[in-house]
Amino acid sequence: MDIQERLTAFAMLGATWVMWLLVGLSIIGLAIVFDRIYYFFSTRDDLPKLRRALQERYAEGDLEGAKKLTEASNAESAKIVGEMIDVFEMGPQSLEERLEGESAVTKGAMERNLAFLGTVGNNAPFVGLLGTVIGIIRAFHELDQSQGEVTSSLMAEIGEALVVTAIGLLVAIPAVAMYNYFGRVIRYRLSFTNAMASDLLALSKKASEKNEA
Repeated sequence: MDIQERLTAFAMLGATWVMWLLVGLSIIGLAIVFDRIYYFFSTRDDLPKLRRALQERYAEGDLEGAKKLTEASNAESAKIVGEMIDVFEMGPQSLEERLEGESAVTKGAMERNLAFLGTVGNNAPFVGLLGTVIGIIRAFHELDQSQGEVTSSLMAEIGEALVVTAIGLLVAIPAVAMYNYFGRVIRYRLSFTNAMASDLLALSKKASEKNEA
């Protein structure tokens, strides 16, 4: 049996397994979406307002008050700034190192399982296309068996091929949309993390220069 015959024999098994694969991927993707929605909802905060409040504490030289603000917030940005305040007396270099380490850990937590969601979004149409190809092969086989006559079985095979393509797109489009949305949320939060960290770093550098003078 040559490779063409092997592929034809494989195709004759049908595309039902492809549809179930897509359904399984969609269920996993949906679970990831709900998990990320819960995570981002539970760590939300008014970051511009928080930054302004921190800046007021810095202007007053009230690091203890700034620390309390970060402890009262659920935002990842606040937690990172709080960790930086803990090493404020060690100088700007220590603050930058703490920022780099905490930001890496926080980014990893925010991006958890998003790679799978992006992979599903990018590849679900190709999985659906595989099912379509299998369906078309079966349709041609049915056409050959019916000696060119259009039968209900032939139409059923063509219908199955088109349905698999549609399922692939229905799985991919929401996955890509949610992946892009979560990406925007992550970039927004990290940008405010860097902004608030820069405020604290500026205060630390100013204090360091004052001590040196």
